Amino acid sequence: MSDEEMKSVAASCRHFYWKLFQSTFLISAFTVGGGFVIIPLLRAKYVDEYGWLDDKETLNLVSIAQSMPGVVAVNAAIILGYRMAGLRGALTALAATILPPLVTLSVISCAYDWFATNPYVRYALKGMQCGATALIVNVAIDLLQKQWRKKLLWPLAIIVGTFVANFFFDVNIMLLVVIDGLLGLVFLRGAAYGK
Repeated sequence: MSDEEMKSVAASCRHFYWKLFQSTFLISAFTVGGGFVIIPLLRAKYVDEYGWLDDKETLNLVSIAQSMPGVVAVNAAIILGYRMAGLRGALTALAATILPPLVTLSVISCAYDWFATNPYVRYALKGMQCGATALIVNVAIDLLQKQWRKKLLWPLAIIVGTFVANFFFDVNIMLLVVIDGLLGLVFLRGAAYGK
């Protein structure tokens, strides 16, 4: 490989890592409201804009990130970075994900009393809660529509049953996760043997 080709490869690598860092940084900076908010942001950036993942890979990534201990956004960034560029990609995505909350919390800690008592900050946080709720509902509706189009009634029954059990009967969410996991395992094994 010539020197020019090596420089071109190095430049494209640097461009890729910068793109990964920048996109992950922005997603982390705007993920307000919990782990589920990351799903539409990941889809918009990595599926729709960059084409690095497809919808199924994105949902699998978030599912794995959610099942691991720790913050969903950080876990998802590490998995995405590792999938895209190995250990260096994982470290790049990790740094980009940790920086926005680190900077935000550092600024808030310097003037905590002002932030805690400021009514405008409270109003802004309430507005962010509403926006995060709207994003989560949008993702849920999108997932339901995809399952409906595929005519996969078993996953729809699991989704509805889980919601009803938790919302109306106050069944422990951890118990529901275990039950849903077992039902999914039975469903997938049955589907695999049915082929």
